[in-house]
Amino acid sequence: MRPINELDAKRISKLKYILCDIDDTLTTHGKLTAEAYTALWRLQDAGFAVIPVTGRPAGWCDLIIREWPVKAVVGENGAFVFYAENGQIRSFVHPSVAGSEVRAKLAEVKDACLKGVPGCRVAKDQFSRIYDLAIDFNEDPPYLGLDAAQRIKDICVLFGAQAKISSIHVNAWFGEYDKLRMTRLFFSEVLKEPNLLEACMFFGDSPNDEPMFSFFPNSCAVANILQFAGKLEHLPAFVTTREGGEGFGEAVGFILGVGGE
Repeated sequence: MRPINELDAKRISKLKYILCDIDDTLTTHGKLTAEAYTALWRLQDAGFAVIPVTGRPAGWCDLIIREWPVKAVVGENGAFVFYAENGQIRSFVHPSVAGSEVRAKLAEVKDACLKGVPGCRVAKDQFSRIYDLAIDFNEDPPYLGLDAAQRIKDICVLFGAQAKISSIHVNAWFGEYDKLRMTRLFFSEVLKEPNLLEACMFFGDSPNDEPMFSFFPNSCAVANILQFAGKLEHLPAFVTTREGGEGFGEAVGFILGVGGE
């Protein structure tokens, strides 16, 4: 990982889209900071299209697309995209998402996780979800750490589910999608962007961002990625000196300073 200030002006000049995780990338200690939110508005005012790519639920994503300065939002680790078009909020659902018939299977996964990893619990935002299950290991106390998160993930996989570890939750679902696969499909089918690799820069912070880090040559993590670095096969190309929302603000300030607003 190279310092973000080594991102060169030629790369910056080709960027059109800023993709970003939310939790612990835009937020700091669970809060969306003024610096990070201002950075989103600065990006929009400078002509960039911002697209959060998150594990957060559909209910949150509906609010985000309506009230944040963003073009679209990828939610529930790639199950869907909400986007604005001609004044309308539209949805694009991944073709492999599982229907209501898997709710019983997700309930089995949930029960096995709660039994197998003492102290873990269903995430408080589960009521807003459509397609996946979120098990909280690090958002609310007791904080269980990454070893517990790995045990939760292993249980999910035993049931045949897809599972990803974020900085706060383990998300489980049935369907052949993730953050990267949905992002690529949305850009191909809806945005019709032919130069995805040059046009996009992705910001993240945790293991569930690894597919995005591995694909986008313009990828950056905020400094809190360092706690996960030994567990990742694919690191981002760049890293900030600051953590969370302050790190995101740091990177945006550099990009806009070099590229001009």
